Parts: sequence; structure tokens; C-alpha cells
Amino acid sequence: MTLQNDFHAMVEYASKAPSGHNTQPWFFTLGADAITITPDFSKRLPVVDPDDRELFISLGCAAENLRIAANHYGYATTTAVSAAGTITVRLDKQPGAQLDPLFAQIPLRQTNRARYDGRNIPQALLDGILAAAQSDDTVRLRVWDKNAPQFAQLTELVMDGNRAQLGDEAFKRELLSWIRFNKAHSERTLDGLSYAVMGAPNLPAWMTKPIIRLALKANAQNKADGKKIASASHLLLLATDDDTIPAWIAAGGVLQRLLLLLTEQGIASAWLNQPCEVAELRARLGRELALGGQYPQLLLRLGYAAPLPYAKRKPVEAVIREAS
Repeated sequence: MTLQNDFHAMVEYASKAPSGHNTQPWFFTLGADAITITPDFSKRLPVVDPDDRELFISLGCAAENLRIAANHYGYATTTAVSAAGTITVRLDKQPGAQLDPLFAQIPLRQTNRARYDGRNIPQALLDGILAAAQSDDTVRLRVWDKNAPQFAQLTELVMDGNRAQLGDEAFKRELLSWIRFNKAHSERTLDGLSYAVMGAPNLPAWMTKPIIRLALKANAQNKADGKKIASASHLLLLATDDDTIPAWIAAGGVLQRLLLLLTEQGIASAWLNQPCEVAELRARLGRELALGGQYPQLLLRLGYAAPLPYAKRKPVEAVIREAS
């Protein structure tokens, strides 16, 4: 492969990173010996993510995928992050470099929103995954099994988050704008929350949109989330020492490595970010869980479940920019 072909292939893997509502909020600029990742602010979620915190976490996830893919193609990497959130990954060809075994997990990783089967993850296995994911001392991973009091505390915080968010018409309008209501809609946009990923039937939008809108009520969502949380083995919280753009990007790098390690072991995961997205609840979460001044960033449920359909991705040509 030529260098530019290598770089295009790396971007294809990088762009498989998760993002809020599957907005894919990134651009990749290809240079002679580096790939630069910058935010695509046209994909902002100003209601649910007004500070672009989750957007920059997604960029950190993409950067971790890029580093792993670069390693696969024989490149050593050096990463620099600016205060404004520009990520530059320098690439140096080093044939014979040791390959990262997580490369194979990048296309397999997914957010699994289904109810899990109730099996418990062996604690020793989970401890090993957390240790392997912990690549930055400023990012902290905490887990609680379903018998821990914090599990119940977090569940109540999720419920309170649903009440706050689904009582907000602006939140619901933003969410609906990113739902792709049938197969044709999903294939036309290649982004957003697919009807299939959300467990909805493939019907005309004029039928599914009113049904989904009616379902966006706190009581219904809490009932569904309560069952999903109860089926999980553990809840996991990612927190950081700082609450800045570079800290969010660092959190994304640790998060992506964690998700790939979970995928490698057949462990499903899904977001429960409501308590981190509502300002009052985020502060309460820090107090109730005694985070010692750390900033909660993301909450996940973990367990076992059959895979779901994969979210769509735009072609690499849509997110690549050539350096001028």
C-alpha cells in the first residue's frame, strides 16, 4: 500500500469510534507524516452537550482507534493535543513494529442498547480489563456490581436524568432530529440513531415518528431503563482530574481502549450518560459517590448480550481533508 492508502485505511478505522447520537463529529486532515483530527462543529448537540464535552471525548476515541490502526499498518505514533482540541497524530513508518491485538476489535465494537442476559462478569476478568485500559493517570475508571449500594444510587440518578431530559422539549426535538426512522432514511444519511439500532420496525417515517415521539416520556423510559440496568452485571463510571478539552480527549482515549478490551472478551456495553449530561445531577453524582474532586464524564452499563445491527458510518471521503 502507498502512504496515502495507508492513511485512508487508518481514517476508516478511526471513524468507527462512538459519538453522541452517532453524529460522527470529526474531520481528518492528511499531511505528509501526520493525521490531524479536528471537530466538525456542524454536528454539535447544543442541548444535550452544550459545552461539547462529549464531542471531544468522541474525538479522543477516534484518536485511539487511529493510533491502533497506525500500529497495524507499521507506524509508530506520537500524539499532540492543543488547548482548543486539535489532535495531531504524527506517523513514523517502522516495519516490524509489534501489532496491537485490539485492532481486530475496532469493527466489532458496538453500543448494545438491548436488555442483557443477567450473567455476571467475573470480577478478576473485569479487573484485568480495567488495568489494561488505564493508560492515563488523569483518567479514573470505577465499577460497581449490582449488589453495591452505588449501583442503586446510580440507577436513581439515571431515572432523575430521564425526568429532566424528557421534560425538556428542546432535548426531545434535538434527539428526534438525529433518529433515522427507517432503512431508506438511515442509508440516505449514514449517521444518526438508526431505527434498527433502537429496536424499531422498518416502517415509513410518517408512521414511526409519531410513535417514537409518544414514547419519549420519562415514565416509559425509566421503566425500560430500569429493566436494562437490572439486567447488567456492573455499572462503570469514567471520571477525570480536570474538566478541560484536553482532559475530555484523554478520557476518550482511555474509553475507546476500554471498549475494545470489553469487545475482545464478548462483554456488551451501553451509555447511561443522563447523570453526566444534566448539570445538577453531575454535581450530585460527584458528591454522592465521593469522587474526591474528580469530574464524572461517562456512565456505562456492562453485561452480556447478543450483538445488534451496527450503526451506519459515512464513507471516509466525507470526513477526510487533504492538507493544503
